[in-house]
This record gives sequence, C-alpha cells and structure tokens, in this order.
Amino acid sequence: MIHPEHQRRAYLQAMGIDVWLPRDAPEPLDPVMQKNAQVSSEGMDWPELRDCVANCTRCELSDSRTNTVFGVGNPEADWLIIGEAPGAEEDRRGEPFVGRAGQLLDQMLIAIGQSRESVFIANILKCRPPNNRDPKPAEAAACRAYLERQIELIQPKIVLAVGKIAAQNLLGTDDPVGRMRGRPHDLGGIPLVVTYHPAYLLRSPSQKNKSWSDLCLAARLVVRGDA
Repeated sequence: MIHPEHQRRAYLQAMGIDVWLPRDAPEPLDPVMQKNAQVSSEGMDWPELRDCVANCTRCELSDSRTNTVFGVGNPEADWLIIGEAPGAEEDRRGEPFVGRAGQLLDQMLIAIGQSRESVFIANILKCRPPNNRDPKPAEAAACRAYLERQIELIQPKIVLAVGKIAAQNLLGTDDPVGRMRGRPHDLGGIPLVVTYHPAYLLRSPSQKNKSWSDLCLAARLVVRGDA
C-alpha cells in the first residue's frame, strides 16, 4: 500500500504540475521504488510470496541485505506478532527476533501459553536498514504489500504490534507506545494490541508489568471471541 500523499504526488507529477511539499511531508519515493511499490502481491500463496520477498528489489535495502527476513511460525496462527525491522543477527540468519530481544519475546509468548512455533512472527520491513536505523517511510511503503498479503493468508485472531515503529506504521499514527497501548485497535477488522518492544524492556525492565497487561488483554480478546 502506497502512502496517499505519495500517490497524490505521482498523479500531479504525471500531469506536469509542480508539487509543493510541506516540511512534514512523507519522504518521496524515487521513480523505480514508486513503480515497484505498486506491484501487487494479491493472490500469491505462501511459496510464491516467500520467493517474491527473497528476490525483492523494491527499495535500496536490497543492496545491503544479507538475507531477507520473511517471517517464521504457524501460517494458520491465531496470533500474529509484528515488529519493526530485522537487526544484524536477523539479517545474518534470515529469522526475526533472535538474540536477547528474541529470547525475551519467546519467554513472553510462553507466559501466555504460546510459542514461536504456534504464532507467526513478522516485521514491517523484510530487510535490515543499515546500522539498525528506523525504517524510512518509503521503505515501509514499498514493503507493505508483503505484510498485508501475509495477514490475508494467516487470518489471525489477534495482531500484537511490538514497539513504536510497528504500531505507528500499522495504525497510521505518530502516537507514542504509551498512548497506544492498554486498549484494542482495529486493523481491517482484526483486533490489534500495542506493546513495548522486547529490546526496550531489556533496557527498562520496570515496564515489563505493562507489557504483561498488554499480553493479557490480547489473550482475553481471543478467548472472548472479539479477536
């Protein structure tokens, strides 16, 4: 899915109209990225989608990655966990949430009766941004169709957005995690719960009780059938 502002800008440029950009406008896509971002993943099955991701060149991150990070877990999971982007170890192994943050996520899942094998874990981006910087809006836009197709294929009962970047991209907001967590959101008819990223919890262990509350909220939504 392309950001509406990107789409509007493309139409105006195609008509030969100069585009005035406000200071806080989303970062523009270059012509190649703009074209590639419109390539549809609709109708792809799991093998086709995985192959498409593995060979993706929709943005400049394809030049620096070691491996794409497609996602892992149960393709028919009730729980879909979405993080922001792969880090160095994820890029090396081609798997999301490994290392210390991944170990903590595994413990969080076990605490609610789940596991890495029973849920599906994915990211906003399939490739690692250099130096673990935040994803650029254009990169997230170029990668969005892959995640949307994964959601369509999984049909989860609950989405857990892990960390600020994931939550902001999924919900289209710039609110901090503290303002988004503690209540359910709607993601195309699927309940979404926001919680802190495990890497943040490693730095701020006092916030773990809040994340536990978020996990309990998500679990209640599934049990009640609201998810």
